[in-house]
Parts: sequence; C-alpha cells; structure tokens
Amino acid sequence: MKGIPLTKDFANGGVSFWYRQIGLPARRPALPGPRDYDVAIVGGGYTGLWTAYYLKRAEPGLRIAILEKEFAGFGASGRNGGWLSAEFAGSRKRHARARGRQAMIDLQRAMFRSVNEVIEVARAEGIDADVHKGGLIHVATNPAQRRRLRAGVADLRAWGYGADDVRLMERDEARERLQVAGALEASYSPHCARIQPAKLAVGLAGVVEQLGVDIFEDTTVTEILPRGAGGPGGQNDHGGRGGKAAAVTTRGVVTADYVIRATEGFTASLTGQHRQWLPMNSSMIVTEPLPPDVWKHIGWHGSELLEDEAHAYVYAQRTADDRIAIGGRGVPYRYGSRTDHRGATQAQTVALLWRMLVKLFPAAADARIAHAWCGVLGVPRDWCSTVHLDHASGLGWAGGYVGSGVTTANLAGRTLRDLVLARDTALTSLPWVGRQVRQWEPEPLRWTGVQLIYTLFRAADRHENERGTTTSAYAHLANLISGR
Repeated sequence: MKGIPLTKDFANGGVSFWYRQIGLPARRPALPGPRDYDVAIVGGGYTGLWTAYYLKRAEPGLRIAILEKEFAGFGASGRNGGWLSAEFAGSRKRHARARGRQAMIDLQRAMFRSVNEVIEVARAEGIDADVHKGGLIHVATNPAQRRRLRAGVADLRAWGYGADDVRLMERDEARERLQVAGALEASYSPHCARIQPAKLAVGLAGVVEQLGVDIFEDTTVTEILPRGAGGPGGQNDHGGRGGKAAAVTTRGVVTADYVIRATEGFTASLTGQHRQWLPMNSSMIVTEPLPPDVWKHIGWHGSELLEDEAHAYVYAQRTADDRIAIGGRGVPYRYGSRTDHRGATQAQTVALLWRMLVKLFPAAADARIAHAWCGVLGVPRDWCSTVHLDHASGLGWAGGYVGSGVTTANLAGRTLRDLVLARDTALTSLPWVGRQVRQWEPEPLRWTGVQLIYTLFRAADRHENERGTTTSAYAHLANLISGR
C-alpha cells in the first residue's frame, strides 16, 4: 500500500468500518443446551432477522430462536456497501421461465416495494440507520460501457420498468448531481436508499429480541437435519425427534417444526452444503470525512448510490458523515470456500480500490483512507437468488443474493413468513420461490473457474478502457463460463 494516503489510525478488518463507527455489540449468551422451538433460524443476518421479525409480528405465540456463530449482523449484513436497492440478482429470462414473464415483472415490483418497506419498518421501530432515499446512478466512463448502459435501460423497459423507474440522465443533470471524471453517460433510478448497514442490523436484532425471539450467539451450527433423519423409533443420531427438523450445534441440538437456513456466504461451512453457494469475496475502503472544498468539486448533494458499468465493477456511497465508501470484488474467492474471520482485506485490493476512487473522483486524491474491510456473499451456480420451504422435511432457506441482499433479504423474510404459515399469497407465487439450483463444481475446478472468470473480466475492462467501443469478447467468454 506504499503511496496510498492513510489516516494515523487506519484499520484493516475488525469486521467493518460500520462497526468501528458504532462499536461492536455486546455478545448475547450462547445456546445453553438442547432446546425445542416452533421455528429455528440458522444465521443472524438480515435474512434471519427479517424472517423472525415478520413471523413474530404475524404470530406472536410462535417460539422462535436464531442461532448465530458470531453475533447478529457479523457477516455481510454488517459489512456491505449500504445499498438498499431494488436491483435483483440473476437473469430475468431465467426467472421468467419458471412462471412466466409477468411473474418476473411482479417480482421486480415487489423489490420496489421492499425498499420502502425497510424504510418504513426502520422508522416505525425507531431504528436510526442513516437512511436517505436518494436513488441510484449508474455511470459509463468509456464507449463500451455507454453501449451497455443504454442497452440495459432499454432491456429494463421491456421488463416493466417505466420512465419513473429508470431513465437515462441528461448530461447537465448528471453533472449537477455528481461529478464523475470521464463520465460519458449515466442512468438514474429512484428505487434505492443509502443506509449504514451495521446500524440496521444491530437495530433490527434489538427489535426482534424485544418481540420475544431468542437470539443465541457464539453458537456454531454444524449440520441441519430434516424431519425423520436418523435411527430407530424416529430418533436421529443427534437426539432430535423424528417429527422435528434439527439444527445440530456445538452446544446442543435445537429441534423445531421448521429450520430455516439463512447463512448466505457462510453456507459452505455446514455439513453437506459445501458446494451449494459459492462464498464470493467483496472488499471496501472508506475515506476520512471530506471537507466542503472537495465536495464542491464532486457534488453528490443528493447522496445517491453509485455504480459504474465495468465488469469488475465498483460501487460507492457518500456516507452520512461525508466520507466516500467504495467497494469492489478484489480477490473474489478463496480456495475451498474458505471465509475470513475478522474482515481483513489484501493490500493489493486496497490499492486497487484507492486507484478507482482517484480515477472517479480526482478531487479526492489527497483524501486519506481510514478503513478497509471485506466480507462474503452467496452465489448460486446460476447466479439467481432463491427462497424455499419444504413442509415435508421442515427445512427452508433463502439467499444467493449475489451482492443485492440488503433489500432482497427483507422480501425473503416476508416470503418465508408466508411459507411457514402455509399462506397462499402473492409473495409465495413469485418465480424465485422453490427454485432448484445445481451445485458448484468440486475443487480445484471451482477455484480455477472463478479465477478465470475474473481474470477475463479484468482483461475486458482493460481492453474497453484502452480502445473498445463494444463489450469485449473476454467478457462474453467470462459470462459463458460463469453461467450467468
């Protein structure tokens, strides 16, 4: 990181800058031993917390437990870029094949509403998460990106986006909103809000606990078992009853009518789930607070969220205390689906993100970097999010958000509520419900494939920045290999 300006108290890891702002939460007690519940949720991130919240609001008498290895909000929920966005992971055509074109349009509309749902719940429950609904700007900085940007907006029109949902921006408006160096064109959507993600996670966990949900932290789940798994008389090898599903932990077995897997990027740590979702790494840096004379050159007075049209893209926000937080993939995958423990990221990734910061915002070139961190997100083999519940086995799950999880987790929580309560609703008929996705390849094919994909994406970006006017063939090949 030689040559990168750093603050005197620069930190790398420590979970995330967002927790550095508010302090790590005090740990809740661990599971004291075997317990029985109506619903057990494995994972204390947004998906688990929202599922518990909506179930408890709908049926206050339900006995619900959340089992979390670290603390609620430790994973991607407390480390992400703070995008409460209506963007949804995966191919629209692929989702439409399940239940038709209109069903995919309905899913997108549900995502629009979910942005407002999170904002309204935070307001109603007194959760101060620095929420500001300024919308989302996509920016193109070379001719190839501009072609993709225009094509993307046209494609969204075909999938039910109206002019009020997304539009190309006039040049003067784009420059007035946000000065991005080299920007050729930009699009705008109002369906996005900035949040401080750790504040949302900690606040939601507190609300869920007050509703009567038991949150057990420092409790590692090693395996999830369906109803009837195991030995004679309906008794499984871990002591669970045949009529119940079970979450096997290092501190005892939790049996429940339903066990919900809400582990996202950490799913590979569970027995039998090693190839289910690939833990993709994403990294971030954040500057010190920038002075008014720097913001005078950048603008960004509306605190919109920002993303570029590169293949190995970056995403950014202007924080509530006037910093720039910017993120990207960095080193995307660790061999064997390994994940980090404290959020430290590689020096070369910090350098890459700093170079992107300076490229996009030259006025911030002298700004010192205060913090760097990383986290993992879950990627299914077809890159499409899914939510599912099997009443016969008592097992359910949601995830595979591919970086769009802040809003999608809320929609998942409400959908799982309806599935658990056996309600036939508009949410349970959406095309991401009940999708079956094949597993990732075994190692070393998985690691080799991911490395190749992102090598090709970076090569595509270099080619397009230097001389390309259309999307690079490297990117087409990467998409073909990845199955996106």
